[in-house]
Amino acid sequence: MIRSDRFYCVLCAVIGLALAAVFFSAPQAARAQEVSFIKDIAPILKENCFACHDAKKKKGKLDMTTYENFRKGGGKDDPIEPGKHKESYLYDVLVTDGLNRMPPKDVGDALTKKQIDLIVKWIDQGAKLDGGLKPKDDLQRELRVRWTPPQPFASYAKPVIVNSLVFTPDGKKLVVGGYHELTIWDATAGKLEKRIFTRAERAWNMLFLPDGKLVVAGTRPGQEGDVRIYDINAGKPTMHGGVPSVDGVNDKKVLVKDLLQVEDAIHGLALSSDGKKLAAGGTDRILRVWDTATWKLEHGIENHADWIFGLAFSPDGKYIASASRDKTAKVWDLSAKESLLTFPDHQNPVQAVVFSPDGKNGISVGDDTNVRVWAVSGGKQVKTIGGHSKQIFRVVAALKAPIIATASADMTVKTFDPVAGTALKSMTGFTDFVLCVALSADGSLVAGGSYNGEVRIFKTADASLVTSFNASPGYVAKTVEVKKSLGERGT
Repeated sequence: MIRSDRFYCVLCAVIGLALAAVFFSAPQAARAQEVSFIKDIAPILKENCFACHDAKKKKGKLDMTTYENFRKGGGKDDPIEPGKHKESYLYDVLVTDGLNRMPPKDVGDALTKKQIDLIVKWIDQGAKLDGGLKPKDDLQRELRVRWTPPQPFASYAKPVIVNSLVFTPDGKKLVVGGYHELTIWDATAGKLEKRIFTRAERAWNMLFLPDGKLVVAGTRPGQEGDVRIYDINAGKPTMHGGVPSVDGVNDKKVLVKDLLQVEDAIHGLALSSDGKKLAAGGTDRILRVWDTATWKLEHGIENHADWIFGLAFSPDGKYIASASRDKTAKVWDLSAKESLLTFPDHQNPVQAVVFSPDGKNGISVGDDTNVRVWAVSGGKQVKTIGGHSKQIFRVVAALKAPIIATASADMTVKTFDPVAGTALKSMTGFTDFVLCVALSADGSLVAGGSYNGEVRIFKTADASLVTSFNASPGYVAKTVEVKKSLGERGT
């Protein structure tokens, strides 16, 4: 059979293209399968190793928080033999079932097969550090800055825990902390008006500056903590879940200042009565104070042996009180830069603290269920105010009225007179732990936020309910159908 030249030309072209595809695709496929230290390996090390092998603990003299120190091996030689995973000490301790398994059995579970296979592949590829990274770079910081927060769900299938809330200065709206977002609600109608996306997974505390900007202490638990400042009225809204929403992660008109980033949660915030000083404290035990005119850090105080949960400025701004997991409340003299007193009577973690309006007394709450009033001069307890039957999570004071409010695991919000030291009203109707509480500036409204996402707003004068809602956008609580008996059916 005779074949034309055209046939052979077409055949050659097809073969040529096939060979070219193989030739060019092979290197690309190899590159696609290359394991990245910072993207693939460092997150595994952070999750399983950094707790014992960081710059502070250095268990076995090994610090794994930089590539350089990791490769030094601490008390042993380099734990990696590049290109030879079976000759690497790291591989041995990951796969053994003996006493030297890492992580140790009393600390955590063994790495998964998928994680070990990834480390094996990285070692066999030469155990390389990514281009653009230096051996001395702090891996915890590098992982943090590379992390991208998820967009909040348009609609929630499960309720979101409410850890913080705050009234706007005019008392007309309530800002509620959600999951990677802040939600803004009409304080009378309970209608969701706006959503602000945030990098922080949770907002632990919030307050408004005199210029109307919102300060938020946030966290991604065990990963990072922050203090960020937002303009809640800025940004070009787009619809998300049927609600106007703005980007508080990337839009610099919304996120106006990134004041602090640390390795774990910031819990406490406080603003001086003149608005000139802002304080924050958290799991790193450092109480930080900034000048709000310049945002210069003026104080970095380590005065507690454990996490700081709550903070408050004295009315004259001279002192700052702190509440801690170390079972104490303390008062710090800002001008003298020294501790003024320690109040130890709770003998349980202290969750929050405020000052009386005259500044003579501190008022603290905690796991012991008591509201304790103590003298700033000398630190002696003045009295205890009963009323709660379980752990008290928060106490807050109104800015322009002599009233304080508490939130408790007994599923109530209560108000007190901080001058007389007497109980006022009890707000009920919650169906789960009330984790946070807020008072409007004039003290006329109080709001509580609970573990199951429920928010209830009351009038403080008579404890009457203004509105209630679940602060999880789009969430609809499931109803359980109760079958009636024959007698109830009337048959």
